[in-house]
Amino acid sequence: MKNILVIDDDRYMCDLLVNNLEQMGYQVEGTYFGKTGMKMIADKPFDMVLCDYRLPETNGLEVLRFTRKKSPATRVAIITAYADIRIAVNLMKEGAFDYVTKPLQMEEVRALIKKAQNPPVPHTPEDFMEEFIVGDSPEIKQVMQHVDAVGPTDISVLIEGETGSGKEYVARAIHYASKRRDMPFIAVDCGALPTELANSELFGHVKGAFTGAIKDKAGYFEEAKGGTIFLDEVGNLPHENQVKLLRALQERVITRVGDFTRIPIDVRVLAASNEELIGAVKENRFREDLYHRLNGFAIKLPPLRERGEDIFIFANHFREKANQAFGKSVKEIEPALEKLFTQYSWPGNIRELQNVVNRCVLLSRGDTLEVQTVPEEMLQEQHHADSSGSDRGGESRADGQLREATLEAEKEAIIKALTRARYNKSKAAKILDIDRKTLYNKIREYNIDLSGNG
Repeated sequence: MKNILVIDDDRYMCDLLVNNLEQMGYQVEGTYFGKTGMKMIADKPFDMVLCDYRLPETNGLEVLRFTRKKSPATRVAIITAYADIRIAVNLMKEGAFDYVTKPLQMEEVRALIKKAQNPPVPHTPEDFMEEFIVGDSPEIKQVMQHVDAVGPTDISVLIEGETGSGKEYVARAIHYASKRRDMPFIAVDCGALPTELANSELFGHVKGAFTGAIKDKAGYFEEAKGGTIFLDEVGNLPHENQVKLLRALQERVITRVGDFTRIPIDVRVLAASNEELIGAVKENRFREDLYHRLNGFAIKLPPLRERGEDIFIFANHFREKANQAFGKSVKEIEPALEKLFTQYSWPGNIRELQNVVNRCVLLSRGDTLEVQTVPEEMLQEQHHADSSGSDRGGESRADGQLREATLEAEKEAIIKALTRARYNKSKAAKILDIDRKTLYNKIREYNIDLSGNG
């Protein structure tokens, strides 16, 4: 992980990231414009791209899709406001490596890059057992009973659950419970496979099969020989790739792109999806015959918000890991934060919880995780839940109209300042005579579109 590109229209933030990353020893380039960044990606390979989601002339999704097409090996991490956490989760479904939330802390960025260099999922049975946190909720205990039952077989398993809920860890648990546990476990993020290269990545190619095929290359199915292949977010495979995958599973043979030689495969197939694939089948987005081929046994992972006290089992595990990473000694979680953790909806599930705990540990000044260290939007969600209807129960119609008019006027003033500053958030904050953090919070509160399209 040497070459990094930073794309952020906030010039202060972009320059700060570039300077700090250069001091860490990375070769870094920065740009304030998404389309310029895409041109740079087309002209030069980068190991990693840190890209703000909201950009004036484009957005992080377009940059992500362009990068996947032009440079599939490049890891793209999205910089996003915490209010956009659901957008960040959807971007990860599209193949983003991870996300980091504003206001940024350099330790978080450093940890993100380290994670990109050293994938966190353990690669040996011993490491896995040490890292894999099961939990005590009835929902997850039933999942693990299914893992124990299906693990020793060679049945294909379809694991369904929301993004960040731990599908790959369950897949590894199945692999390590099988007779193939000492053979390879190959995880494939189908959402990150460019359409035109998916067949090559899955099944390999021969030299000269297409432009850029300078030598023979084995695909993931060959690499998994004797072991397990895990097809994560399999619902993202385009129709053409679904056809070839179905043929491989039916015939238990593959052919490399550009070749006619039939290669027998001995692999167990596990697949995962963040949506119920049967719905994609009904909408003709996923082949029914492939669905039934993959769904030899179904496991449904519960979202974190439905796992009760498991939240704190994970939170304390992540607290200990963050202590080690950041040189801290945080020992407990204060009651107010525990209440917030149980009430929050966790759209990003376990992955989001880890990010939040990392942030809280990083910002803590004592030995206790305190509620004021969480992103403000988490507090706002709790406030809205606590006060739904009650705070305004005695509000008159006139008072309500006045309040709405005041909020609308504030939103309009912010939009005008952003337009005048050409969507440079630092300049807009100066025009409004507020600090950047307040402006970020107001942009999120009013869900202001920063694309310039209204």
